[in-house]
Amino acid sequence: MDYEFDDDPARIQRDVVWSWLSTNAYWGRWRDRADFDAQLDGAWRVVGVYAADGAQIGFARAVSDGVCFAFLADVYVDDAHRGTGLGTRLVARMIDDGPGADFRWMLTTADAHGLYEQHGFAVPGPDVMVRPAAPALR
Repeated sequence: MDYEFDDDPARIQRDVVWSWLSTNAYWGRWRDRADFDAQLDGAWRVVGVYAADGAQIGFARAVSDGVCFAFLADVYVDDAHRGTGLGTRLVARMIDDGPGADFRWMLTTADAHGLYEQHGFAVPGPDVMVRPAAPALR
């Protein structure tokens, strides 16, 4: 199956992405729709994955200072399209094939370490500190 990757924010099918993230994404179910819309509106970059019929089947969002740092968030591929390498291609499109290719990228994940290690992510070294989110945001 052919897939199209596009970083046009206007093309994101907000209702579809909201449905995924509000029900299936363990990392984001604490948000309400207004939070999600604010995050999407404030994103530095988004990448969508679309099937041949135009249906959105994947999504990733990043926040950045636009100069040297970016945070990768909300990487998601619809269940029916998993196992096809789309997650790997989506992350590559976001971090390697875009304007932030030379940035320092960060993310949080509880279950996809293998995916992100393929793209150079590793456990942070002694020069990184993290302040955890409040319990309501975890």
